[in-house]
Amino acid sequence: MTENEILKALSNVQEPDLGKDLVTLNMIKDIVINGNEVSFTVVLTTPACPMKDMMKTACVNAVKILVNKEAVVKVNFTSNTSSNRKDTKQLLPGVRNIIAVVSGKGGVGKSTVAANLALAFAKGGAKVGLMDADIYGPSVPIMFGVRGERPMMKDVNGKGMIIPLESFGIKLMSIGLLVDEKNAVVWRGPMASSAIRQFVTDVDWGELDYLVIDMPPGTGDIHLTLMQTVPVTGVVIVTTPQNVALADAKKGIAMFGQAQINVPIIGLVENMAYFTPAELPDNKYYIFGKEGGKRLADEYDLAFLGQIPLVQSIREGGDNGVPAMVGDDPVSKKAFEDFAGLAARNIAIRNAKVPQTKPVAVVE
Repeated sequence: MTENEILKALSNVQEPDLGKDLVTLNMIKDIVINGNEVSFTVVLTTPACPMKDMMKTACVNAVKILVNKEAVVKVNFTSNTSSNRKDTKQLLPGVRNIIAVVSGKGGVGKSTVAANLALAFAKGGAKVGLMDADIYGPSVPIMFGVRGERPMMKDVNGKGMIIPLESFGIKLMSIGLLVDEKNAVVWRGPMASSAIRQFVTDVDWGELDYLVIDMPPGTGDIHLTLMQTVPVTGVVIVTTPQNVALADAKKGIAMFGQAQINVPIIGLVENMAYFTPAELPDNKYYIFGKEGGKRLADEYDLAFLGQIPLVQSIREGGDNGVPAMVGDDPVSKKAFEDFAGLAARNIAIRNAKVPQTKPVAVVE
């Protein structure tokens, strides 16, 4: 076996999302041949790639069928998370992808979805941060069990920077970590927008594959501020199945699709899609209606990222500071893993096929 023979065989293996073969995409590295043994590394576009096993099987089959049926093939994986940032990177220079999680209305579980999306990315091996931009209703300190903790400061090139807290392997920042939770945040829009800018300019996020931002519900000042401040890779829209939530989700879709904002929508996820009792894990009860989110995604030609069930353990985990992704319930954990896998795939597709991201210029 020769290196050229191996590369020729692997040129028949397609990257399922990008539509080109692994060799053309320069995803094959470190080919080592020793007799009938061959090993090589596939460089994925994200550590959280859900297609890893399928690609491994395809690579092994390609070598055995096209080069040597007696070959012992070892496929290693590493990742170089794709990014489409071509701005000056004066802000968040080490962050490859900035993902905003939004909803048209409150009460749809957006913070729960954002928290578990971040954790699912991290479980796949990615470096992840979670910014709680819901100034008036910060949930991250409770959901991650860090109530009462305060971030530290450090000097970075002569500037005092806030160091995010770390919990379950991800970096966290929230207004709830800076103010007493017993006090209401009674701020006008400009003050709230100023706080969001500070979370971008004065927090040392370091090197991240994904910065997940839990946005406030609705379409307002903070959304515009974030889009104007940093190049958001794309948004994930959260809804529940009932018509009243879908109507508000349409407003969020319209906001990000209109010409003066035009931020890519990674996809839509349906939360509280059905109720599954712990004692009947195979049963589904559609309390809020059936597949409303899927119909909405189809209507607007958006990627449908999955359905998150209404499971008691998800609520309990959020209240107890142990989110579902690090809890013990396999049903909710699989739902979030599948959702995160589809989100990661769609982010990679977006980075490969959509023009570069720039901060949005909105006429006031």
